[in-house]
Amino acid sequence: MVAPPDNDVLWARSLHHSLSGSPALAGVSLGVREGEILAVNGPRGCGKTTLLRCLSGQIVPEQGEVWFNSSPVHTMGSLTRERLRRERFGWIGPEPQLVPELNAWENAALPLLLRGSSHRVARAAAVEWLERLDIGMCARKRPRALLQSQRQRVALARALVTTPAVLFADEPTAALHTTDRAQVLRTLTTAARSHRITLILATHDPEVATLADRTVSLVDGRRVNSLHGADAEGRAACSLSV
Repeated sequence: MVAPPDNDVLWARSLHHSLSGSPALAGVSLGVREGEILAVNGPRGCGKTTLLRCLSGQIVPEQGEVWFNSSPVHTMGSLTRERLRRERFGWIGPEPQLVPELNAWENAALPLLLRGSSHRVARAAAVEWLERLDIGMCARKRPRALLQSQRQRVALARALVTTPAVLFADEPTAALHTTDRAQVLRTLTTAARSHRITLILATHDPEVATLADRTVSLVDGRRVNSLHGADAEGRAACSLSV
């Protein structure tokens, strides 16, 4: 094994993985710098979710390497990977998956409570993030009383409340309307930049490219290109105009 470059907080080499006998990843390699916002773009079924799950230690690739801060995630035991996900990573998916019996601030505070933080500290941090995400007024409401976009913001607060080193966002706005989607995406990327959180954002929405530092694209489990800044914005503008 060769350790990754020092300036990459997350690094993967030649990832291969199959789902139900079909290849989901076929030799994907990439590096992500600390504080970078990386968009992983591609059509549904191209391997975006599988890539994020490998990078976050949820699954171990059949072949290849995943490194986090020079530690080999792919050789860690399941308990060590679970601790890594709990202490250093955050995750948000296309559905909020909130606990229906808990109100908004209790849902947002869960990661801190599971770490052993006091009720007072966890509540203060959760309410602070809800306010930053413009839903502080919903802190005492349960999920059924919230709009879909509000529930997704609660899920964002839950993912951000521990200030993770890396936040994985898998199609986090897929279930939202266009206006809500744009607002949530900008809120997410602004929060990541202000707290120097590395954000890996999987999406098939070309508009996301304008908010990311860099975009990589997958097709049939293979990486096909990498775009930076203005190039990504130009490509997104072209996609939206046709």
